[in-house]
Formats: sequence, structure tokens, C-alpha cells
Amino acid sequence: MGLGSDMRVRAKDATPIDGCDLQPKLQFLMDPHMTSDGAKILSEMNDRSREVFRRVVEGYLTSGDPVGSRTLTRAMTEKVSAATVRNVMQDLEFLGLLDSPHISAGRIPTQLGLRMFVDGLLEVGTVSTEDRERIDATMGRNDSDVDSLLDHVGAALSGITRGASLVLSPKHEAPIRHIEFVSLSPERALVVLVFADGHVENRLFTPPPGQTPSSMREAANFLNALAEGKTISDLRRTITQDITRRRQEIDSLARALVESGVALWEHAGEARERLIVRGQSNLLEGATEATEIDRIRSLFDDLERKRDIAEFLDLTETGEGVRIFIGSENKLFSLSGSSLVVSPYMNADRKIIGAVGVIGPTRLNYGRIVPIVDYTAQLVGRLVSDRGK
Repeated sequence: MGLGSDMRVRAKDATPIDGCDLQPKLQFLMDPHMTSDGAKILSEMNDRSREVFRRVVEGYLTSGDPVGSRTLTRAMTEKVSAATVRNVMQDLEFLGLLDSPHISAGRIPTQLGLRMFVDGLLEVGTVSTEDRERIDATMGRNDSDVDSLLDHVGAALSGITRGASLVLSPKHEAPIRHIEFVSLSPERALVVLVFADGHVENRLFTPPPGQTPSSMREAANFLNALAEGKTISDLRRTITQDITRRRQEIDSLARALVESGVALWEHAGEARERLIVRGQSNLLEGATEATEIDRIRSLFDDLERKRDIAEFLDLTETGEGVRIFIGSENKLFSLSGSSLVVSPYMNADRKIIGAVGVIGPTRLNYGRIVPIVDYTAQLVGRLVSDRGK
């Protein structure tokens, strides 16, 4: 398997589901400089060095423990001494691919080593029958509400992978049919957005002082004229300029209300509002050292705030396929020692509308989790499309 910044790998033996061939598409993102350096290092390795490197990484991903030369000697395909293996490991450490946590311990992969393994040596298999059945059982629920369905999907995904699952629910892209302001009290009001597909969103806000029923009607009529036939995304791009250009058409009270309403839904449908996080407690499993627990707590804070993660997941809109982000390759995980495996999902028009992902330690079982995330994302896309989202 070659290296590249825009690489897709077909998982072995992809299985049709209910007559729909869900074909895994695996894409890795990385720093282009890392791609070049990794490709050069990998190409210059001899078979023995490559095997030692692969077995160290695989052993670490399986156990989480350093891998020693004696263990490798018993596993190597060629008969070599422990001293020979140690020499190879020292060379790999010099290249920045392996590290030794203690003087007398074995080796573990560095972040660069993990990145190179994932891009060049990772073998992606299929979703096991047991995992597929658990995912399919969740998808078989009769939830008419898409968010409820996705909540159950997230719970199942975190349970299967023992990581924290992230599900970015679909954007609502139907045209707006009607906007209305409803006064609840002098300090509370409701803006109601009715979409052409029947979807309704209600948002509470504090209106500017002095509003009257007539100013609310005037503001709603003004916005309805601007919003007719537009989606939230369309409206967000043009409404500020439209209001500036046409603000003389309404009085000051209505204008203040319009501007309050715009501020309210300017961020409607943003990623952080659509993010479902499940299984955070899984990240504590196996954590024993204080520094490791502190890193996980830092990640918990990120998961609670949601904003950074949600905006990061929005990056999936730039291309289809599974992506793997390891450690400090992005600022979000630089202090938490975590990795993200994420894939977008699409509607019936092949438009990316959301994403599914798993966060876990950098020693994730990538070969198992990648096809699970891919399978789940494609299934979610199909089911969301069936519900007309």
C-alpha cells in the first residue's frame, strides 16, 4: 500500500448489507511533509527492519505495553538473535519511529511511527459478524426522530469500540417557509422557523425593549420577504447585507427585533448544536498513571465544550472516506494523547450532511475500528436519507 495525502483503501471483503453494497473508502489526512518523510523512510527499510517495526507497533496496539527484543525474536519470520533485533530497534529509535519509556524496557511507537504504520502498513479488515449485528440492531429501531436514532447509534458505537463516540447530526437544509415572532413576556420571546418540509424550530431569546405586537409583525414580514425559498445556510450568507440595504423599509423597533432574530439564528444548525457525544467514561478504562488520567480529564473538558470538536468534525465536509487523526496532528488532541477515527455520511444526493467518529487513545485498534466507523457512517447515511432528512 503506498502513501499519499489523499489515499483511499478498499477494506477486504466488503459485505453487501440488505442489498446495498456499502463499500468502505479509507482516506488518511496528514501533514504533507510527514507524508514525504514517511514514504522515504518506509521505502528505505529492508524487510527485517520493516517487520520489526510492524511487530512493535502491532504488539503495542494490542497490549498497550512496550515490546521487547525477546518477544520479537520468537515472532520473527526469520531466525535472528535478540541482539540483532535490539540493533534494529535502536536504528528505528534513531529515525524517530520508536521510543523507549524506560532504559530497560522494550519499545513503543512514537506519533510519527504510528502515523507511518497507519499510512503504510495498516491492514484493514471487515466488520465482524458480532459487531455488524449490534450496529444493525440499533439501526433497526423505529425511531421517527432522527436525533433519537443517532443517539442510539452513538451509544452502540461507543459500546462496540470502547471509545467515546461522536455523531454529528444532519444539517437542516430545507427552504424556509415562514418566520414568526411570539411575545411570551416583556423579557422573553420566541422566534419560530417553519421549513418547507414541515420541520419547525423554536428559539427563545430576550427581545429589545419596547417591542409591540405590530413591531413583531412588521419584523416577521420583513424577514419572510428576505427568506422566502432560502435555506438557513443561504440566509446566513446574505441576510446582513440585505438588512443593511433595506433597513429603511421598517421602523426602529422592528429593525432592532430583526437584528436580534438574525443574531439568534446566525448560528442555527452550527456543528456544536448538532454534536452527540457518548461513552466518555470508556476513555478511563485502563488508565492508571496520574499523567494519563490528567490527559483524559483534559479531553473530557473538550468533549463537554463540544465547540472545538464539532468544528473539527466539520472538516469531514471536504471529502468522503474514513480519516484518522493521531495525537498532536491537530490542536484538539495535542495534550490528551488521543486519536480520532471519523467518516462523513451522505444523503441520497451524495451530499455530505454529517459525520460519525470514535475518539480513543493513540493505541486504538485502528484495523478494527476503521471498518466499524465506515460501516456505521454508510448505514447512517442510508437510514437518514430514508427518513427524508
